[in-house]
Amino acid sequence: MKKIGVIICGRYQTCGGGKCFRAVRERVGGFARYPKDEPVEVVGYSYCGGCPGGNIEYVPEEMKKNGAEVIHLATGLVVGYPPCPRLRQFKEFIETRYELPVVVGTHPIPLKYMEVHSRLPFWKNTKMEELAGDLMKEDKEIMESYN
Repeated sequence: MKKIGVIICGRYQTCGGGKCFRAVRERVGGFARYPKDEPVEVVGYSYCGGCPGGNIEYVPEEMKKNGAEVIHLATGLVVGYPPCPRLRQFKEFIETRYELPVVVGTHPIPLKYMEVHSRLPFWKNTKMEELAGDLMKEDKEIMESYN
């Protein structure tokens, strides 16, 4: 069984997680990396703490104590406008401090966001495809179903 923690953006701290949990069940988006026959358990779900991300310092520790083997930084950090400017630093910090792999992305990027973001210069400037590449490879029909 793969045990994961999910950290969402502070702008969406009241999010109920419906798209993320649906993506876990469907094994799409950031969760496509896990075989459908491998059980996945979410052992922690929290928000970054708001800018500049104060919870990033201690929430992964609690998740690790609860058995987390990997941390997913939610898709909202990628496609919220503007995308989180600290996303790369969050990933590097968690991987260095807690020695846990970090996956950028949870649910697929909704197609309506992808179509707009891909036309904006910041998307290329932040090298988002390099950072959240798995999300960019998702089937367009699946992305549309997450609109």
